[in-house]
Amino acid sequence: MAKSDDNPADPFKKALAEATRTLADDPDMGVSYTVDPPGISNDGLRLPQVSRRMSRDEVMLARGTADSFALRRRFHDQKTSAKYAPPGDMAREIFNAMEDARCEAMGARAMPGTAANIDVKIEAEAARKGYKSLVAKEEAPLSVAAGYLIRQMATGRALPEGADTVAQLWREHFEGQAGGTLEGLGEALSDQAAFARMARQVIDDLGYGDQLGDDPDGSDDEDGGDDAEAESQEDDQPDSSGGEEEDSDDHEAAPDQSQDSQTDAAEAAVQSEDMADPTEGEETDMPEGDAPSEPPPPPAVSDADANYTVFRQTFDEIIRAEDLAEPAELERLRAYLDKQLEPLKGAVSRLANKLQRRLQAKQNRSWEFDLEEGTLDAGRLARVVASPTTPLSYKQEKDTEFRDTVVTILLDNSGSMRGRPISIAAICADVLSQTLERCDVKTEILGFTTRAWKGGQSREDWLAAGRPAQPGRLNDLRHIIYKSADAPWRRARANLGLMMKEGLLKENIDGEALEWAWKRLAGRPEQRKILMVISDGAPVDDSTLSVNPANYLEKHLRDVIAMVQKKRGVELCAIGIGHDVTRYYDHAVTITDAEQLAGAITDQLAALFEVDKRKRDRWMGRRRVA
Repeated sequence: MAKSDDNPADPFKKALAEATRTLADDPDMGVSYTVDPPGISNDGLRLPQVSRRMSRDEVMLARGTADSFALRRRFHDQKTSAKYAPPGDMAREIFNAMEDARCEAMGARAMPGTAANIDVKIEAEAARKGYKSLVAKEEAPLSVAAGYLIRQMATGRALPEGADTVAQLWREHFEGQAGGTLEGLGEALSDQAAFARMARQVIDDLGYGDQLGDDPDGSDDEDGGDDAEAESQEDDQPDSSGGEEEDSDDHEAAPDQSQDSQTDAAEAAVQSEDMADPTEGEETDMPEGDAPSEPPPPPAVSDADANYTVFRQTFDEIIRAEDLAEPAELERLRAYLDKQLEPLKGAVSRLANKLQRRLQAKQNRSWEFDLEEGTLDAGRLARVVASPTTPLSYKQEKDTEFRDTVVTILLDNSGSMRGRPISIAAICADVLSQTLERCDVKTEILGFTTRAWKGGQSREDWLAAGRPAQPGRLNDLRHIIYKSADAPWRRARANLGLMMKEGLLKENIDGEALEWAWKRLAGRPEQRKILMVISDGAPVDDSTLSVNPANYLEKHLRDVIAMVQKKRGVELCAIGIGHDVTRYYDHAVTITDAEQLAGAITDQLAALFEVDKRKRDRWMGRRRVA
């Protein structure tokens, strides 16, 4: 007789886990069920949670997610992917989406039942991201559309609701630009290397050829199998005659290597063999004439400090807020945020209105005085009365040049911000986003934290490697995009509620977060770029600081700040909550109470638009350097 506390979903979970291992051809693969976003990692697969009531939607979503991840594990070889993956962000997104579609199509060919399961997963994702309501292709991600279209072409199956909307928005453009390249899609599906070459050509057809980097096959042909680094990367291949034959052999070995596929450990190993970055490794494989005696060093992790190192970047993530929680949870957290800060919201709104008046006053018009013609200046008539020989004075309105501007607000999402500080930071960023949008100033809201306390998977790899000395940063970064600069406020409003989610706020590595935000901002087309950092302390990560010099993270932060200020393309300012950040930033202010944050933000932003340099420095609390 079953105990009263037995979970009726446990038999289903156990059966699904076994079926997933069989489908992945990996009997030792770990399978867990979690409320966190599903994914695949060094530990195995994370599947959506199935509650005791086992609703049909829960069961089908778990099955579809399991099938999708298992097929990628089975048919995807990370080494081949690392060889052909392009370095550019958009190109890589399209490449990865097409590879996911290839793996799912391979599964649908061999096991048709998986296709129906995966349809449920795709439909759930499309519903969660609101794809059904999209009306313009600019609103739909091209990379997602590419994956959907490849899957439909390869399987002949109709796409689920929502996914079909995205595909239709991009279909004409996609097929018009890349239709000829995709004529051989059916033959390329079973050969990952051949498919990767096709995907790179599709990316070029779509207009992102500048993000592809060097030709990986070209580097292999020039080396002719003699380069020692290439041999170390391909030492499991039966022959190294180069060219397409190697890629074909590599694919044939993929099922046997499936236990390593898509795991972070395999990716880390490939990155190590390819000198920390696949595309950079490809570049070193293309010498002119004789091969160099020593390959060039790997690229620096940070542009600000060539000596700053990271033990593993494999587990870092840049993720949108909406991908960390379901829409219903985001709305619930947003409602909680609004309720918690109802007493403060009026004061913040008044300050925002004050900021708006300042900005609009500078945007619209100004006056020129003491002119010989124009509108009579009544304020100077007293001079004419006192001295009749004084000529009349006139004035004219003129437009004020207001440069196209974008503002990035970078929020510290560390555990020490928990409670009132993070709540006020969230609501201030929210209100300022609305205010600046009304003034035609684009706003981006970013957050930074880590994925785990005291290390995470990076530390586990470090321990497994025998604890090498001074490994560099030793935690897994999590950089969050709450609102992109081009997204309207109304679409990102609920995202800020994510900061109220229990367990989100962990540790803070400020230097890399600042450099990430700066690079995003520096690539924007606007004439003027402003970056505001809101933090409550110096960078702290116990795992990193326990095995590196005590000032390791702080030094890197100072180096990044110095680089940003030296390059002058981005105006940088900071607000410290209960922590003196003026020792890091030239333009900074420190507040002792989180409730002062609203006024500090509006004053800082208003000061940035002040024309008079002396007034600006006085408002911004410029730190005088001896």
